[in-house]
Amino acid sequence: MNNIEFNIRLYLTGVMKSWTDRIDNTGKETPQRFILNAMTELFDSLSEDNLELIRLRYMERLTLSEVASRYLLNERTVRNHTNPAINQVKEIIKKATEQAQHAREVD
Repeated sequence: MNNIEFNIRLYLTGVMKSWTDRIDNTGKETPQRFILNAMTELFDSLSEDNLELIRLRYMERLTLSEVASRYLLNERTVRNHTNPAINQVKEIIKKATEQAQHAREVD
């Protein structure tokens, strides 16, 4: 399981929120809180259809072909509906990692 899939699964199962709440109860924006907040904003902005496509890919671990056949779409359409969100998740994780590295350097 790659880092993107791991974070999506953590978020969609609610585990990310419970871990973040346990790790960070200071109210300061830690890297964990940044990821949780950014992913909440991202997933809240998605249509139900696009969110379902992501759930099928990352929670049920269906292939693009399997998702496409389930909804009578072609793979390119599934990719076009999921890739923007996945790219944003990658960027969120990258920013949080940079934020954590910067914090360690400052301390």
